[in-house]
Amino acid sequence: MNHKENTLKELANKSSELSKRSALVGFDGFIDKILTPVDKRFGVGNDFEPIQTINEFGKRISDAAGKSTNIELFPTTEKLGGNGPIMANSLLSAGLKVNYIGALGMPKIHSLFDEFAKKTNAVSICEPGLTNAVEFSDGKILFGEMASLDQITYQKIIDVMEEGPFYDLISRADIFAMVNWTMIPKMTQIFTDLLEKALPNLGPRDNRIFFFDLADPEKRTAEELESALKTIAKFRSHGSVTLGLNLKEAQQVDLVLGNKQIEPDVDGMKKIAHRIRQELDISHVVIHSVKLATCSTKDDVWSVLGPYEESPLISTGAGDHFNAGFVTAQTLGLSPISCLTLAATFSGYYVKNAKSPTIGEIENFIKNWR
Repeated sequence: MNHKENTLKELANKSSELSKRSALVGFDGFIDKILTPVDKRFGVGNDFEPIQTINEFGKRISDAAGKSTNIELFPTTEKLGGNGPIMANSLLSAGLKVNYIGALGMPKIHSLFDEFAKKTNAVSICEPGLTNAVEFSDGKILFGEMASLDQITYQKIIDVMEEGPFYDLISRADIFAMVNWTMIPKMTQIFTDLLEKALPNLGPRDNRIFFFDLADPEKRTAEELESALKTIAKFRSHGSVTLGLNLKEAQQVDLVLGNKQIEPDVDGMKKIAHRIRQELDISHVVIHSVKLATCSTKDDVWSVLGPYEESPLISTGAGDHFNAGFVTAQTLGLSPISCLTLAATFSGYYVKNAKSPTIGEIENFIKNWR
C-alpha cells in the first residue's frame, strides 16, 4: 500500500472525528495585497506581460543602480493574510473548531477580517500589518509593513481578554499554534510568559499539540533565533511539540544549532530534520520544499514527494496550508507518513484552486493525484 492509499484508509476511519477537534491560533494578522510586476504593458487593466522570475526582477532593479527606474505592480487580489489567519482559515475549512487571537484591527476589526472573526470568535489586540506580495513563476517577494505588531505581548492579550478566558481557550485546545515568530518582535517573551504564567495553571491533558512556525527568520540575529528555539523546546513539558519549517528556514535553524550545511536532497533533508529534532528534543520537526516534505519523530524520518503545480493560481499561503494539513492529521492521530501526505495535499490543492480545501475535497484530490 503506497502513502496515498494509506492516507485515504486512515482518513476514512478517522475524519468523522474532526468536528470534535479544536485549535487555538495566534498571534499575527495582515492585509495581503497580491501583486504582479509589469514588464511590458499593451493596454489597460491586465493587458500586459509580467516579469516572470525573481532573477528578471532583480536584474531590472540592479540595472537601475546609479540611475532610477519605475516598476508597476499590478494588484490582483486583496485579502486577509498573515500566517495565523491563513492557517486558521484552512483548519476551519477542514472542519475543526477554531479560536483566533491576533492583529485584526483596533478598536474595530478590519472589514476583511469580519467573516473570519465571527467564525473563530476572534479576539483582536492591535491593528494588522500590511504585506505586499509580489509573485513570480519561481517564488515570491514579500514587502511588509508591520510596526503595529510591536504591540503584541502577553500582557496585551491579558489586558484585552483577561486571564480566565485566555487560560480556558488554551486548556480546551487540541492544537495551540503560535506562528510568525519573525515578524512579532516580542514573541519569544510571549513563549516565556506562557511557560511561566499560563501553562502551570492548566490541568494535564492528553494529546495536546503545540505547533510553531518561525516564518523566515533571516532578518533576526542568530542569538535571537537560538533563544527562541530553546524556549520552544521547553513546551515539551506540557505537550507534544511540532516545529514546522520550509527548507530555507530549516537550513538557517540547522546552522544556528552548529551543524554544517549539506545538500538538501531527499537524504539531506531527512538528515537536517533528524538533527534539528534531536538537538531540540521535541516530538516532530517537519520540513517542506516546493516538491518534497520530510518529517522526523523519535521513531524515524519520513519523506513524500508532494503534488507539484506548474502554474499555481496563488503561492502566498501555501506553507500555512501545509502546516494546517499536518496538524489536522496529527490531531486525528494519523501516522507520520499520512500527516506528510495530508500536509502536501492541503498545500497542493490550495495553490491549484486558490482556496482552502474541505476534507472531502482533499480525499478526491488524493485519489486523482498522479
